[in-house]
Amino acid sequence: MTYRAIDVLNEVSLILAEDTRTSKKLLDHYQIDTPLKSFHAHNEHAQLEYVIDLMKGGQELALISDAGTPGISDPGFLLARACHENEIPVICLPGATALIPAVVSSGLPSEKFHFEGFLPHKKGRQTRLIYLSQLKETFVLYESPHRLVKCLKQLSEFCGAERIACVCREISKIHEEIKLNSLEKLILDYEARDKVRGEIVIVVHGIK
Repeated sequence: MTYRAIDVLNEVSLILAEDTRTSKKLLDHYQIDTPLKSFHAHNEHAQLEYVIDLMKGGQELALISDAGTPGISDPGFLLARACHENEIPVICLPGATALIPAVVSSGLPSEKFHFEGFLPHKKGRQTRLIYLSQLKETFVLYESPHRLVKCLKQLSEFCGAERIACVCREISKIHEEIKLNSLEKLILDYEARDKVRGEIVIVVHGIK
């Protein structure tokens, strides 16, 4: 959390939050009493016109997500686009993000890399895995903890068990963990655990 971010959250009229309960803990910690309004993947279309009208009326708003960066596999893209369409300035405050630290921490080639984000749960998943398995550059996935082992097994199936990958968990948080190994050994490691928690990023070496 930067000083600039604290100042902005104190100064705006309203904070749009992915989960107001989670964000309230953050604001309470920094003694910020700016009003909160829910803005997430399930209501952003419905809220968009209302939010734009507030800003066209002169109010300044901030958007925060539960973790990572708004607009990167989190709500925010629609709002940023609507702001530009209505000539409302958009300013991004650099902060914690899982993507870049994961690539850097993995030690895998990073002069070029492909960010895939979350794979489709069902339709199109196999097609994307085939595509990713043939990439020469490092590629990056986001995954939920309860689907981690399944995802690693599918990556092993399409990329080969010996393909090197890095599982980055809870980046920038207390229980941060970086595990670099072959997909085969990563599967054995995470299968042996009772439960995996936290935000997950998987960085995979490109095909050689």
